[in-house]
Amino acid sequence: MTSQERAQRTADADALCVKAWADVGAPEVGLALVAVGGYGRGELAPHSDLDLVLVSDAPPGEPVAEDPLVRDVAERVWYPLWDSGANVDHSVRTLPEMLTAADGDLRVASGLLDVRHVAGDPNLTLRLRTTMLAHWRRHARERLPALQKLVRQRHSLMGELAHESVPDLKEAEGGIRDATVLKGLVATWLVDVPHVELERSRIALLDVRDHLHAVAGRATDRVAPETWGELGVRLGLEDARAAQVHVRELGRRITHLSRLTWRRVDDVLDRPASPARARRPQLLPVAEGVALAGGEIVLQRTARPAQDPVLLLRAAAEAAERDVVLAPPTAARLARECPPLPDPWPAEARRLLVRLLASGPGLLGTWETLEETGALAGFLPEWERIRLLPHASAIHRFTVDRHVVETCMEAAALIRRVARPDVLMVAALLHDIGKGGLTEHSVAGEPIARRIAARMGFEPAAVDLVALLVRWHLLLAETATTRDPDDPATVEALASRLGSAEALELLTVLTEADARAASPKAWSSWRSGLILGLARRANAALTSGDAPSLPTDESVVVPAEVVRGGVSITVDPVDDGARVTAIAPDRVGLLADLAAAFGLQRVGIRAARVWSQEQYGISVWEVADEHVDATILRQRYDAVVEGRLDPAGRLAPPAGQSLDPTVVVRHEASAQSTVIEVRTTDRPGVVYLVCAALARLDIAVRSAHLDTLGPQAVDVFYVQEAAAGVLSDTRSAQAAHAVREALTG
Repeated sequence: MTSQERAQRTADADALCVKAWADVGAPEVGLALVAVGGYGRGELAPHSDLDLVLVSDAPPGEPVAEDPLVRDVAERVWYPLWDSGANVDHSVRTLPEMLTAADGDLRVASGLLDVRHVAGDPNLTLRLRTTMLAHWRRHARERLPALQKLVRQRHSLMGELAHESVPDLKEAEGGIRDATVLKGLVATWLVDVPHVELERSRIALLDVRDHLHAVAGRATDRVAPETWGELGVRLGLEDARAAQVHVRELGRRITHLSRLTWRRVDDVLDRPASPARARRPQLLPVAEGVALAGGEIVLQRTARPAQDPVLLLRAAAEAAERDVVLAPPTAARLARECPPLPDPWPAEARRLLVRLLASGPGLLGTWETLEETGALAGFLPEWERIRLLPHASAIHRFTVDRHVVETCMEAAALIRRVARPDVLMVAALLHDIGKGGLTEHSVAGEPIARRIAARMGFEPAAVDLVALLVRWHLLLAETATTRDPDDPATVEALASRLGSAEALELLTVLTEADARAASPKAWSSWRSGLILGLARRANAALTSGDAPSLPTDESVVVPAEVVRGGVSITVDPVDDGARVTAIAPDRVGLLADLAAAFGLQRVGIRAARVWSQEQYGISVWEVADEHVDATILRQRYDAVVEGRLDPAGRLAPPAGQSLDPTVVVRHEASAQSTVIEVRTTDRPGVVYLVCAALARLDIAVRSAHLDTLGPQAVDVFYVQEAAAGVLSDTRSAQAAHAVREALTG
């Protein structure tokens, strides 16, 4: 229905313009009113602008806008349009000026490809249209690199329609603008695009934008999170989730076509501009049944897909490893004609899949082609579980399926660090396969991964390894960032779950690949240091068989100012932050006062370790702010200690929190300390509130391990009685209640 509505809006706008033109009584020859851009294509959204140009046939010379006749016609046309309430984007140019404008701005050149006659001299409009198309085609080879650069810059700025939390239907990669650019590329006559598929997706996105304008009541291309539900209703879909899948699938399809077309543009531009050469396709055999032609993987003439069940994987592996296009018609034909792979797979099929997954940057384009042509479902039907599934965690850049592909690409760069790269790559492919249900995804994913690995023909020991890695793929990162790595119980818990140095080696690499694929913050120097450090300790325990002993707290030289009763605060820069060392006479509440100083300065704390040396308390803080100032911290600390500054008031929890914090005592996590795990909204002051609550109970904090997962803080505190020793059950419950009360206000 929206296509008809767009046509009606365009017809109404045309009628308005034609009436304004008729009322002026403009000359019948030499002047024309033309529509460009979306109005030129007849695709007006409810709140779109009318992009109009008054074109004059005047020869080059004086600016046409200064011609009294032209200026009079322009003003008498624009004013009625403005009075009608229409949003008008207007200009006045001669035909040569139009060419000059197109030469100076690729966006203008692209918009002028959609010139449409509205009123005035139709012959002038025809000349303008044919001139612009001829000019575009004649200069395409020299202008397309600059256009491609503009497109990539826009993609970098706006992100992908398929993955952004607040996607832009027009400017994001895979949006309406990309579809328009593709039509412009087709107009060069250098490349072709699957027209039916492109138009279907483009028209569907235009429908979504029309509904978005209606919902928002204004011109907008950004889909806010609260809009999905109403969009789903207007689109006739079940709910907000279905609306997201619909829109993101359209974006992914246009993204796939865009990337495919630009690869073909690159291939055309790399070849000499010789029509004779272009008409002679050259097939270069690269594998059994597979050839390379014009930068794309196709089938050899002798290929027999119906007799070769692994031909699809062979073609995909060749395309990905060479980082060339897997021709979509080829993939679609193989999906139709290749017989199903037997269960279990032959060894060749498994090797080809691993080659595909380990191909690096070439994997993304090939995988997209396999998805879009339906070929992927033939050998991995479970992929549908996670296809276009949004991540619940804000730390992830992509939907679950794209994140998995990115994880494989990251793992491919690390395979030399493991003895079983085949197990690593399949585990990377399947590590999130359990998402989308109510059960915790690593638990749900383990049996699915086990079935798939067995179907792929892995030996039983490798199947067990794949299942183990999927089940515990979060274990190393969660343990390293929320437990004390120096506590023997931490290493013992990790080693007992993995059971072998081989599994730990694979998990370490998978953890790094998974984090790098999520976002830069997920593999910062600080996080990687914690994870790799814990992995080294666990590896030593697994290879030697001896449980690690608790390290002795290091001895430090106590500064003279501390001996006199003062405090020493020093800052040392480290990767991605700083290390702050504080020394002061030991007392109950010292850690809380220091945490208050950090909170008042809005300095993010990552971890803290505390110990006593004679009568002095020593704490080492890992913080996220690399520019933290020791002098200002000291001033804040002194103001808190002297009572000139009340941190409780400034760092109190905000009223009306949407989610209450959870506080859990983890008795199994340590034999030397009681472990209290806190999950709450991430904000300055959380560490202070916890430490102050414990100090009021005369409970000492031995170390703190803090992590942020999107908007949630996951903070773990190792605590002991002030006289040393773990807390009793009664004291543990008392401490948990006090912390919970402090965080809820």
